[in-house]
Amino acid sequence: MPFARLATATTPTCHIGFGLAAVGRPGYINLGRDHDLGENRSVETLRKRTHELLDAAYFQGVRYFDVARSYGRSEEFLADWLNARPDIDDIVVGSKWGYTYTAGWTADAETHEVKDHSVQTYDRQHAETADLLGDRLDLYQIHSVTPDSPALTDKELHARLAEAAAQGLTVGFSTSGPAQADAIRAALAVTVDGEPLFRTVQSTYNALETSAAPALAEAHDAGLTVIVKEAMANGRLADPYAPEALKAVAAETSLGCDAVALALVLRHPWAGVVLSGAATAVQLASNLHAAVVDLDEDQLGRLGALVEEPGAYWERRGQLPWH
Repeated sequence: MPFARLATATTPTCHIGFGLAAVGRPGYINLGRDHDLGENRSVETLRKRTHELLDAAYFQGVRYFDVARSYGRSEEFLADWLNARPDIDDIVVGSKWGYTYTAGWTADAETHEVKDHSVQTYDRQHAETADLLGDRLDLYQIHSVTPDSPALTDKELHARLAEAAAQGLTVGFSTSGPAQADAIRAALAVTVDGEPLFRTVQSTYNALETSAAPALAEAHDAGLTVIVKEAMANGRLADPYAPEALKAVAAETSLGCDAVALALVLRHPWAGVVLSGAATAVQLASNLHAAVVDLDEDQLGRLGALVEEPGAYWERRGQLPWH
């Protein structure tokens, strides 16, 4: 299991990963992008920014890096960075298939990505990912599984994934939507030749959306590595957008709202890796302070009051503009 490397890592930030969703393409739904990225979002500008962030993350102890076929050129940017640093061999690289990027490197496309969990899409995207990342790819995940996803019942697809696993690739899945817990439990039941197929799960969990927690704990107990995405709720938990209760706790810790929001997730024993989606070096440095945040029971209680009903949370997320 590639994540065993993280179990033996000693850096305080080894359980914070870095995801390229916000910098691998010009448009995304995170709040504050106009301020973070400015107007120049050319391929080369974002490539340079991504490489600077990858350098900063690695040299501050981050050892998991997360990309996807639908994150614009994220795989390409990461591959360029890895190829220029052949001596780096202590990291874990994860990517995802199941969405095709369709925005044509614009921030205002009518459609930014198209979902398809068919065997045909897997075959095509796996080959595309392999061309870019080769043997540096450790983990390949089905992107955004929901309870009705055909990926949960497609035996031909399961056989393909089991074949990849037999060749050394770790196979996992990510989830999204208000029924994440149902999707996680359904995926845990998927077997090939009597053996569980999936070894990792990547789900949304944050101060506002906690509904997947029991299922993620079950996944952890079943031996899966849990990766947490959107711990910042697409910027809703960062300054200046953070709720007042979070701002108050952050002031008490003398750290940023982002560090507190990430620390709230890191404290769970089932959280193997918690992703930072930073778009700037300043954001990344602030995110990494999460490793030293210590929250008391009173602070945890106040933050616990921020939880939203899952349907409302995901409805609001769906209304966030791409920009």
